Amino acid sequence: MTTHRIGTREEWLEARLKLLDAEKKVTRQSDELVARRQELPWVRIDEPYRFETEEGSASLAGLFRGRSQLLVYHFMFGPDYTAGCPSCSMIADGFNGFAVHLANHDVMLWAVSRAPLAKLQGYRRRMGWTFPWASSFGSHFNADFAVGFTEAQQREGIEYNYRREAAWQWRKGEGGGDSPGAQFAAMSGTDLPTYIRERPGVSAFVLEDGVVYHTYSTYSRGLDALWGSYQWLDRAPRGRNEPGVWWRRHDEYGAR
Repeated sequence: MTTHRIGTREEWLEARLKLLDAEKKVTRQSDELVARRQELPWVRIDEPYRFETEEGSASLAGLFRGRSQLLVYHFMFGPDYTAGCPSCSMIADGFNGFAVHLANHDVMLWAVSRAPLAKLQGYRRRMGWTFPWASSFGSHFNADFAVGFTEAQQREGIEYNYRREAAWQWRKGEGGGDSPGAQFAAMSGTDLPTYIRERPGVSAFVLEDGVVYHTYSTYSRGLDALWGSYQWLDRAPRGRNEPGVWWRRHDEYGAR
């Protein structure tokens, strides 16, 4: 028998209207944040970054493909991974559907990772994805946008999500096989320290008069809105209902 509070339709409607007021307030606050995001100053990019794509080597400007705006998802797939990060993969499962709409609204969406292009292409085929994915292998792109770190940096303490992290050290429970980080590392074919030298994020760029500018980056919980599955779960009766790591790559779930 359920332990959740049971009410009448009238009680539900009264509570729902109060919740609606709170939801509208959050929506207005979100609109304000969008405006503030667009008011950030632009930073000129002069570094000659190179990427490997299916069409060959490309500059950062080349990733725009005739559009004036570029969104880059920093996908966790390091050179030593054998498969992409499961969490990034869950987010990226939604890219196919809306990338075409963005492309027809003057915005190109790319995933960029440090793994060599052949690895990215093989994994993309496995996942059935069609959105463009570039390799930044050998460039400073990931490091400059705070999503790729060296072992030496990790030992000193990296700066991620605009905050300085403590120097890496094995902590009780973190390296164990049951910890979320260790599980994701194993699912990506590597160990935990190597796995977390890659980090997720989104960066935005604009191309104007032949010059590329960096306009915005967000990391960590700033990516929550991109998790399409979570947006649905947040509206389900039991919400996210997460006792631990429950998701897998979409081809790893058993038949149901």
